[in-house]
Amino acid sequence: MTANATIEAVTIEAVWRIEQPKLTARLARYLRDIGLAEEIAQDAFLLALERWPRDGIPRNPAAWLTEVARNRALDRLRRTTMIDGKHRELAVDLAELEREMPDIEAALDEDIDDDLLRLIFTACHPLLPAEQRAALALRLLGGLSTPQIARAFLVSDATIAQRIVRAKRTLRDAAIPFETPREEVRRERLAAVLEVVYLVFNEGYVATTGPDWLRADLCGEALRLGRSLAALMPDEPEVLGLVALMELSASRFPARTGKAGEPILLLDQDRGRWNWSLIRRGLDGLNRALALTATPGPYLLQAMIAACHARAATAADTDWIAISAYYQALALAAPSPIVEINRAVAVGMAFGPAQGLAIVEALKDEPRLKDSHLLLTVRGDLLERLGHQAEARAAFRQAAELTGNDRERALLLARAGG
Repeated sequence: MTANATIEAVTIEAVWRIEQPKLTARLARYLRDIGLAEEIAQDAFLLALERWPRDGIPRNPAAWLTEVARNRALDRLRRTTMIDGKHRELAVDLAELEREMPDIEAALDEDIDDDLLRLIFTACHPLLPAEQRAALALRLLGGLSTPQIARAFLVSDATIAQRIVRAKRTLRDAAIPFETPREEVRRERLAAVLEVVYLVFNEGYVATTGPDWLRADLCGEALRLGRSLAALMPDEPEVLGLVALMELSASRFPARTGKAGEPILLLDQDRGRWNWSLIRRGLDGLNRALALTATPGPYLLQAMIAACHARAATAADTDWIAISAYYQALALAAPSPIVEINRAVAVGMAFGPAQGLAIVEALKDEPRLKDSHLLLTVRGDLLERLGHQAEARAAFRQAAELTGNDRERALLLARAGG
């Protein structure tokens, strides 16, 4: 493959990552079938993979994909031999779409936030079990592959694939409306929606697989969704807390990677390169959220942790005692092995690596962590700080074997001594 062909392939993939959730959401509004919408969106991308390398990438790739997908949807319905009431209704909607969008380029961003919100609230319908809701929403909104979602939930690829298939079938068979629900229903689904938005952000913050440590496109989409939710539900402290958490975390992006894309860990970052506009925005949002509740929830607690880092002028100024206390509260509000791993880091920084290592050792038989590199990475770091170099290098080597991210693997191997 030539250099130009490689660049073109990377560009096409990037376009797809950005446009897939929007295109699926736009189609689902008219088709009222999320599975069919995703299938037609993928058909449009397959045609792009065939045409663009030959004809060149269009001036407006999103408009090209939208028009192809719309035409594919119309063709699919015209070929339907059983015309029932549902298909007539779909045909009317698509005819309206054809009339309403004579200038696709001008209409592309119309109501896209509304469409994405409809998509996430539909994917998080209570008819679906919690694990199916999250898996489906991550596929549709984050464009994540089955292995990426499986890593996020610490389960097998086959389990995630089954969850997604069953979720689509359930929504289709139950004819669930594609809509942003009324206020009381929104609140019922809010926890699931926030979980998905944060999972999308986390996949961008440290990609589970691939050549890049950071995927700013995914983080940007999660932030956009979070801000849309905040506009829809401005008095929900957990919504404001999640947005503040994402803004404070995103403020570090300019300092999180080196010139060659290599990871730079938090304590080694040049804080002068942090985005202070995002930090101010995040801290303001955090203060608004705290004014709305006396009992911070999980996202507010995590935003409070991020704020401790943001307020520290240097790594040495970090209030690790406060951070460890917040993680203790988080472990009570939303217990999970990942929270315990992060608590181990904070306790190790606040009270010494031996105390952090005690928390890590208590997790060594946790079945949900057996295929995760995170526990071994933290164990290696704590052992290194205790002066147990050989054990630390062994832990880093084991962690490198488990991570699916190329940049993270290189970092871990370097810490293991090659």
